[in-house]
Amino acid sequence: MNEMCIIDRFEGDYAVIEFGRITFNFPRTLLPKDLKEGDVIKFDVRIDSEETLKRSQKIKRLADELFRE
Repeated sequence: MNEMCIIDRFEGDYAVIEFGRITFNFPRTLLPKDLKEGDVIKFDVRIDSEETLKRSQKIKRLADELFRE
């Protein structure tokens, strides 16, 4: 995959990002502060398995308490 994420423009609290033929909004607060139009950015998205497990266990405990007979 050779598609790049390019900052097209800013609209309020969002950066408008081009990814090939797709354009999407992304919260500015999650991006570097010195970002400017035309910058190429990279995303490193990973699953946090430990936090996912913690949240799943918490939700199960809450559901068990809620539906206790």
